Amino acid sequence: MTRRATLAARAPVTLFHDGHCPLCQREVAWLSRHPRRERVRLVDIQATDFDAARLGASFSAMMGRLHVRDEDGRWYVGMDASRALYAVLGYRRLVWLSTLPGIGGVMDAGYRGFARRRLRLGRWLARRGKR
Repeated sequence: MTRRATLAARAPVTLFHDGHCPLCQREVAWLSRHPRRERVRLVDIQATDFDAARLGASFSAMMGRLHVRDEDGRWYVGMDASRALYAVLGYRRLVWLSTLPGIGGVMDAGYRGFARRRLRLGRWLARRGKR
């Protein structure tokens, strides 16, 4: 799949998020208040009734990178999941910019680095917020 294919994501999308991640919790709270929130279904992969195998995935893979599935059943993973999510929320121009040569690669690499450190970053931000 090309980066620009994320612009074709069809709402509603299902966002599979880590309910224990402080940064993910912030984004989910923002999405819950978003004017186009009906375009996004939220699924906490940490919920006791969640079964990744039912979706043909593994829990560890879903914990490692963001996953979004659109109305047509297409999967978007990692930075492409963010692109698909933001495309259906109406931020198509920003998504398109994030696919441009050079910018797209940098954003993809940045996402991979963020994904590896998201729990640590979330805990650090939570500690800073208590000061």
